[in-house]
Amino acid sequence: MKDSNEPRTVQAVEISLEILRILQEQTKVGVTGIANELGRSKGTIHSHLTTLVNNEYVVQNGDTYQLSLKFIDLSHSVKEELVGYDIVKQELHNLANQAGELAQFATEEHGRAVYIHKVGTEKAVQTASSPGDREYLHCISLGKAMLAHMPKRTVDKIVQQHGLHGYTDQTITDHEELMTEIKAIRKRGYAFDEEEKINGLRCVAAPVLENGDIFGAVSVSGPSTRMRGDFYRQELPELVTRSANVIEINTKFA
Repeated sequence: MKDSNEPRTVQAVEISLEILRILQEQTKVGVTGIANELGRSKGTIHSHLTTLVNNEYVVQNGDTYQLSLKFIDLSHSVKEELVGYDIVKQELHNLANQAGELAQFATEEHGRAVYIHKVGTEKAVQTASSPGDREYLHCISLGKAMLAHMPKRTVDKIVQQHGLHGYTDQTITDHEELMTEIKAIRKRGYAFDEEEKINGLRCVAAPVLENGDIFGAVSVSGPSTRMRGDFYRQELPELVTRSANVIEINTKFA
């Protein structure tokens, strides 16, 4: 039985959002493909697509559909509303040059890490993450750095909602182990990703706070062949922590 306190949702909107998700993942797809994936009639899917096309969120090319350029405008608007976005971009540029690796910034939304910006040098590893991508918090240094500065009840809620998916042999998939890790991160001030999401990739991240609350996190990522020794354990933590502090200080006056 459905909880009477659970917020009501509009099924038609959910169908349209699912269609947008499919178009994002598959780039170009037809009515039949979408209908089969969602288990809906082609007539229902066609009606939703027509509405999205008429409102310029989707473009039709023959028998296939794709997201329109309107989403670029939406993305730009969201970034402009993010306090300190220009500061984050500049500091990531500085951090990437200093570390010689990939620098990234993410914030938390709906219990997941959302990548906002990334900057890499010529030798930096090319990760699959792009601005707007979402990732589980427990398996990346950015996410763990943010979890470490959230109330325990919030962490518990996120784990309950999203689970602790395993990606490599190093991924933390036990709740108590995660809480122990979070406690250590909070104490030292930065987080490591010991190949917990991708084999061969290590990261270091520091949280960015705003009036004591988590605003986001900044990280440096690189191949495990280069991310080792004092560079990985001492130099990079100092660099990401310094960058996090610069962002914190400057966003206060943004």
